[in-house]
Amino acid sequence: MSNEISSAIWTRIRGRLRDEFGEAAFKSWLNPLSLLEIDDGVVRISVPTRFLRDWVVTHYGERIQSLWSKEDASVTGLDVVVLPTAAKAAQPAAQAAVRPLPAQAAAPCEPVNVNEDIGAPLDPRYTFDNFVVGKPNEFAYAAARRVAESDVVSFNPLFLYGGVGLGKTHLMHAVAWHIRERNPRRSVIYLSAEKFMYRFVRALRFQDTMAFKEQFRSVDVLMIDDVQFIGGKDSTQEEFFHTFNSLVDQGRQIIISADKSPSDLQGMEERLRSRLGCGLVADIHATSYELRLGIIGSKAEQMGVHVPVKVAEFLAHKITSNVRELEGALNRVVAHAQLVGRDITLESTQEVLHDLLRANDRRITIEEIQKKVAEHFNIRVADMHSARRARQVARPRQVAMYLSKQLTSRSLPEIGRKFGGRDHTTVMHAVKKIEELRNGDTSFAEDIELLRRMLES
Repeated sequence: MSNEISSAIWTRIRGRLRDEFGEAAFKSWLNPLSLLEIDDGVVRISVPTRFLRDWVVTHYGERIQSLWSKEDASVTGLDVVVLPTAAKAAQPAAQAAVRPLPAQAAAPCEPVNVNEDIGAPLDPRYTFDNFVVGKPNEFAYAAARRVAESDVVSFNPLFLYGGVGLGKTHLMHAVAWHIRERNPRRSVIYLSAEKFMYRFVRALRFQDTMAFKEQFRSVDVLMIDDVQFIGGKDSTQEEFFHTFNSLVDQGRQIIISADKSPSDLQGMEERLRSRLGCGLVADIHATSYELRLGIIGSKAEQMGVHVPVKVAEFLAHKITSNVRELEGALNRVVAHAQLVGRDITLESTQEVLHDLLRANDRRITIEEIQKKVAEHFNIRVADMHSARRARQVARPRQVAMYLSKQLTSRSLPEIGRKFGGRDHTTVMHAVKKIEELRNGDTSFAEDIELLRRMLES
């Protein structure tokens, strides 16, 4: 078959795929596909990343092969290979999926670095096109777009804050991708605050701080995710402060994310909190029902699956904590339907997500527990985080740790951090001690049961 005929067939197939799966799914997953060759009845198609390869094989492979077979009866198989865009003309493709097409789950994303030397990998799914905008996040989204589309710093730094799984990291990745697309020559570093701290400590250990300073202070855009993790790390804060000042003085852009506003960051030096809040501070609120419904629709379209309206409304009503958990719930529902070969229904959704739905019916927070226990024992909430070991404070603190373990899904280290940064072994000891007291003291057991009922009501 000539190249011209093959190209014409491929063009028609791409059109069919766009019509069948929708514009959003096509743009996210199918547009990057490139036809390489047809050899001995096997169509070979390339994709730029391993993640995209596995996703295409799992969700679209059989349909692509079927469309090719209808166009050309001699086609009996499909190979999807990984070939980075920049390397297409220079090296052979690495074979990935072979016929027959396997039904495998998507693998982790292929790492793509904006700055390969020191930056963290970017997720190709986290772009502005895939970000669903609603009232809770529209201000943060608009600010991020403005920074990504402007060569001149309009506000510095851009500080994004909000709870877990609400889209801070998504927006930061989207900014990096957009800048890279607009001007690939601009130097961008994206990494977590923990990785920044690790690299700084490593530079100190190997007496290579000058190279560290040069790397971070010569970039055009520096993005630090979850900056709250350097709270209490004095030497790291000192270096970050000087890096911050150096970049601002040079007119370079800084983007920061955290779980709290600059003024509420604990363990952070006052001068650094002041610096972090001197630009534009944009918060991302908890998701609304309308936003969650939009996210489900967008995600379903990207996955190329039909989610009934009743199911989408049910998920939007029930999974209210954050976007990450909402998308995870949808992934479980879709995966179950595909694996057992059934349609997605309200009944199957309730069955698959029974554990998650039960947890979301009444989600109790550690903060609620601390407040209720403090009121019950007539102590201050601040005593829950303090270092005081007096019995009138230590025992209620142990009760709160015990109830946190019983009534939340938090891990022992997470619970310990909520109680003044205590170690997980302290939480284990508290749980064991309260269980012993409950078994040996009926009055104390009734106290604990009363607190539990008040929290669960």
